[in-house]
Amino acid sequence: MIKGSKVYLASRYTKHVELQTYAAELSSNGYIVTSRWIWGSHQISDEGLSLQAEESKRIVFANEDFIDIRNADAVINFTEVPRSCNSRGGRHVEFGLALAWKKRCIVIGHRENIFHCLPSVSFYNDWEHFMNFEI
Repeated sequence: MIKGSKVYLASRYTKHVELQTYAAELSSNGYIVTSRWIWGSHQISDEGLSLQAEESKRIVFANEDFIDIRNADAVINFTEVPRSCNSRGGRHVEFGLALAWKKRCIVIGHRENIFHCLPSVSFYNDWEHFMNFEI
């Protein structure tokens, strides 16, 4: 990645504290992180996962994520071991948007679906390998 690039970090919400560390590391290396959600402002309580969550809140969060992805040059998708957790699936939509908008797409973790296998997608087993090869 080119220093100064704008990067969106996509992951399940419960990893937002971990991703704050990665965002700080990227920032200290000259990258701009566009993911507002990782700073903890996009939480919908587990009691309100889908239908019970305030629709107005979900709309704001979706619009912010949409804009943040649109403004990024690259999307880094942190995946999960297959069938390891319940997920709302937002990171999959974020990755799909990045593919459709021809953003640089990077997967860290596991190939969760067939789109992670596309030749244009860079794949790394973990954050350390990504940092060694990309930064």
